Amino acid sequence: MEITDPTPAERRVLEAFPRGDRLDFRTGPGDDPALGADWGPERTVRARLLRSLLLDGRRLDGEVAALRIAGARIVGPLELQGATIDCTVSFLACHFDRPPLLFGAQVRRWYLGQCVLPALHAGTLRTEGDLVLSDARIRGQVRLAGARIGGALFLKRARIGPVPPPSGDEPDLGSALQLNQIAVERDLVADGLRVQGETRLTGGAVTGTLRLNDAVLDHRGGTALEATTLTTGADLHAMRLTALGRVNLRGVQIPGQLNLAHARLANPGGVALRAGSITVGELWLREAERIQGSLTLRRAQLDLLHIAPETWPDQVRLDGLSYHSLDPHEPADRRLPVLERDTDGYVPYAYEQLTAAYRSIGDDAGARVVQLAKQRRHRGTLPWYGRLWGHLQDATVGYGFRPTRAAAWLLSLLLAGSLAYGLHPPEPYKTGEAPEFNAPFYALDLLLPIIDFGQERAYAPAGVLQWLSYGLIAAGWVLATTIAAGVTRAVSRQ
Repeated sequence: MEITDPTPAERRVLEAFPRGDRLDFRTGPGDDPALGADWGPERTVRARLLRSLLLDGRRLDGEVAALRIAGARIVGPLELQGATIDCTVSFLACHFDRPPLLFGAQVRRWYLGQCVLPALHAGTLRTEGDLVLSDARIRGQVRLAGARIGGALFLKRARIGPVPPPSGDEPDLGSALQLNQIAVERDLVADGLRVQGETRLTGGAVTGTLRLNDAVLDHRGGTALEATTLTTGADLHAMRLTALGRVNLRGVQIPGQLNLAHARLANPGGVALRAGSITVGELWLREAERIQGSLTLRRAQLDLLHIAPETWPDQVRLDGLSYHSLDPHEPADRRLPVLERDTDGYVPYAYEQLTAAYRSIGDDAGARVVQLAKQRRHRGTLPWYGRLWGHLQDATVGYGFRPTRAAAWLLSLLLAGSLAYGLHPPEPYKTGEAPEFNAPFYALDLLLPIIDFGQERAYAPAGVLQWLSYGLIAAGWVLATTIAAGVTRAVSRQ
C-alpha cells in the first residue's frame, strides 16, 4: 500500500525504517502514554503506514531494516494477520487506539514495552526471538493462545484488564490473559504482573522457568489462574503471589520447584488451590498466608512438601498425596489436625504418608503418634461393637503403640490380686497335697493365661475372691491379646 500523504511524523518513520534507526517522540521523563489520545499530529502515525512498511518497506544495501518507535500515537488497526515480518519491531511507550491484529503472524522480535493498548489479538503468533510486553497497560484481552515464542515471553509489571463485559451481539471470550497451549522456548517472566480477570495457561509448555513473583491475579468469585496440564522444564516461581480466586494447577509437571513462598491464596467458600495429580519436585508454601478456601492435593506426587501447619485451610482433600519429605519439622500433634479436615472423611493413605515422613527422619515417636491417631480415626467408622473393642484396646495399650500402659495395667492388677489373696488366702482343693500358697504367683497364674505356676490349680477362692479371680482372668486375656497385636505391628513395621 503506497502512502501518498505522509505527515511530518510519518516521514521520519519512513526515513528511519530502512536503516533501523530509533525514533523517540517523547517530550520528557513525565510523558505518559496513557494520555496518548491527546497527542497531536506531530506524534501520530497511522497503522496502515506501518503495515505497508513491515510488508513491503524500502530496504538499503548494507543496512538492517527495523521499526523502532518510542512515544508515538498509533491510530487505526495494525492488521498483520498471517503476515511474515522479517525485521525487528519495537514500540516503546506508544499509545494504540486500536488493538494490534497479529493472528497467525510470523515475526522476529516484537517489543511492546510500556505501551498502552485497548487489547492485543495475537493467537498462534510465531516469533523467532522474544515477545516483550513488560510494563504494558492493556485494558482488554490479551490473546496469545497457541503462540510459539522462539525466545522468552516478558510480561513483567504488565497491567491487563479489567476486561469489559460483552455488548450487544459480541461474544464473551472469557479470560483476560489467554496463554493456553502457548509454547515458550526460554523463560516466561511475569514478575509483578497484574491481571483483573482470568489468566489461562492450560496446556502451556515453558522450556525454562515460569516466573510469577509478586504477581496479582484478581478474579474474585471465579478462576484467577487456570493452568491445568502446564509443563515447565525447570521451576515455577510464584513467590509473594496474590491470587484472588481459584488457582487450578491440576496435572502440572514441574521437575524443579513450584514455589509459592509468602503467597496469598484466597477464594473464600470455594477451592483456593487445586493441585491434584501434579508431578512436582518441590512444592513450597513457606511462610505463606493461611489459605482461604479449600486445598486439593489428591494424587499429587512430590519429593518435598514445605508447608507449615498454620498455612493449611479448614478444608483439604489429600487422598493419594505422596511425598518423600515434609518440612518444616513439627511435632506430630501439630500435623494431625490437618488430616481430620479432609472432606473425603477418613483417608488411611494420608496417615501412612505422614507416618513414613516421620520415619524417614528417624522420628519413631512421631510415627507412633500418627499411627495411634489413625487407629482412633478408623474406630469412628466401625459398628458399635468394633468401637467398644477399640476403646478397650486404646485404654489398655494404646492399640499397641503405648506398650508401657500394658505393664502399668499388669502391675496394678498384680498388686491388687496379691494384696487381696495375701489378706484372705483361698482354701486348697486337696489338703496336704497343695504347694505352699504364694499370693503374687497365684495372681500371676490368673493374669497370664500361658504361664502356669501351679497355684491356680491348687487353690479354690470363694465368694468375692472368686469373682476377683474371674476378673483377673478376663483382664489377662484382654491384655495378652492387645499386647500380641502391638508386638505384631512393631515387627511388621521393622
